[in-house]
Amino acid sequence: MGFVLIVKVDEQLRARGWTQADLAEKTGLRPSTISEIVRGSRTVINKEHIAKIAEVMEITDITELIELKSTDKE
Repeated sequence: MGFVLIVKVDEQLRARGWTQADLAEKTGLRPSTISEIVRGSRTVINKEHIAKIAEVMEITDITELIELKSTDKE
């Protein structure tokens, strides 16, 4: 059984009409960090970064930002 972690920050940005630059400014995170998170190119997700993103987006349900999906075929 395999799983993949799906980061859904881009969906939240679109829903709010924000750019990655907006999110970087609001969170204080480097624009390159936000870009890597959105693209899914990071192999490690910093929980403090996710917490900052959730806070500025006023998200209380973590599944709005990340999702664990099975890679198994049915």
